[in-house]
Amino acid sequence: MLKLILMMIFMSPICFMNGLFWMVHNLLFIITFILILMNYCLNYFVNMSYFMGYDIMSYGLILLSFWICSLMIIASESINKLNNYKNLFLFNVLILLFFLVLSFSSMNLFMFYLFFESSLIPTLFLILGWGYQPERLQAGIYLLFYTLLVSLPMLIGIFFLYNNCNTMNFYLLNNYMFNYDLLYFSMILAFLVKMPMFLVHLWLPKAHVEAPISGSMILAGIMLKLGGYGLLRVFSFLQLIGLKYNYIWISISLIGGVLISLICLRQTDLKALIAYSSVAHMGIVLAGLMTFSYWGLSGSYTLMIGHGLCSSGLFCLANITYERLGSRSMLINKGLLNFMPSMTLWWFLLSICNMAAPPSLNLLGEISLLNSIINWSWMTMISLSFISFFSAAYTLYLYAYSQHGKLFSGIYSFSGGKIREFFLLFFHWFPLNLLILKSEICLLWL
Repeated sequence: MLKLILMMIFMSPICFMNGLFWMVHNLLFIITFILILMNYCLNYFVNMSYFMGYDIMSYGLILLSFWICSLMIIASESINKLNNYKNLFLFNVLILLFFLVLSFSSMNLFMFYLFFESSLIPTLFLILGWGYQPERLQAGIYLLFYTLLVSLPMLIGIFFLYNNCNTMNFYLLNNYMFNYDLLYFSMILAFLVKMPMFLVHLWLPKAHVEAPISGSMILAGIMLKLGGYGLLRVFSFLQLIGLKYNYIWISISLIGGVLISLICLRQTDLKALIAYSSVAHMGIVLAGLMTFSYWGLSGSYTLMIGHGLCSSGLFCLANITYERLGSRSMLINKGLLNFMPSMTLWWFLLSICNMAAPPSLNLLGEISLLNSIINWSWMTMISLSFISFFSAAYTLYLYAYSQHGKLFSGIYSFSGGKIREFFLLFFHWFPLNLLILKSEICLLWL
């Protein structure tokens, strides 16, 4: 793990050399492939030490972080073209990746908390520095205060744990079972806001709509997964009390999922629609994770990775049309089948992945989650069936409304995609549909 981090640290001077924008991106891809090849023949797939290490759960998310950060740089070509502080931008992406990798690979609860909160700062800079509208200040403040307000109780909870157990190592904390209500709430709330759970999700659509494409990709791809990863880690020693209170979060998430799906159906902003749909997906992830069943835990992990690739790809598509038409409104982004026929295939492929069509990873995740949630209580079938139906409905609405219909009269032209954009979309779609062949990693990590 250390060699990857050292590679990233030594890459930081390259960010400030002119003319090496794509060099940074190529190096990130090389690191990603090194990470893949490091572990292709390990039987138990673990690299542990006292300070840093990873098991399969962290490995998948670290790999996703590298992958999405490499793709972020491809997507942000306009920053390079317009010379919009591109050196700082690369440095910012690198620092963000650094914090994410450290938070996924820390073995220590306090270190995890530290890097978990630190990753907020580069994200804030991305939104404030490269966002589009003046409202990005408000979005940044929302993001900051929602996340910081609930993370202070978590810090106190961590100190309490250390005081009681004299250790903060995840694997040593697994031996303890705590039954304190306050500890449970203080440890869980920070992750619920980060997921985000319905009722504390308001920062997410704001942040997405104001963020540049790279900000949206990292938010949808990795930041939401930090919450799920944290929950998977802390529930190992909060199981007893979890059995007592988890029904609250499951019911909020499922009812919230239905309401958010209805909100999706009346969005006119492409980015807002995709952002709200990821809240609905994370609601199912949260509900499955809280059931504590084997299917639920592995399904939530699978859907987190699948959603990271799929949602990020959809944001890229929305950005590609935004760069051509200068608007994200559905009223203007119509009839794109005539305007960009070559992109319609990608719209179709990523839209069906969003509504969990085979052979995408989302399908595997959603099947396991449906199993676990219905097994937990058959009453949940009502809201789950609504979520599944509306999920297909708003995805079809997004696809049909943007691709078909009469072309907006302001654009009488024709625009093919660039090869860079096809690469970008292929690299989102390909792992999403290929990983189903290697699904035992997603389902047997527990």
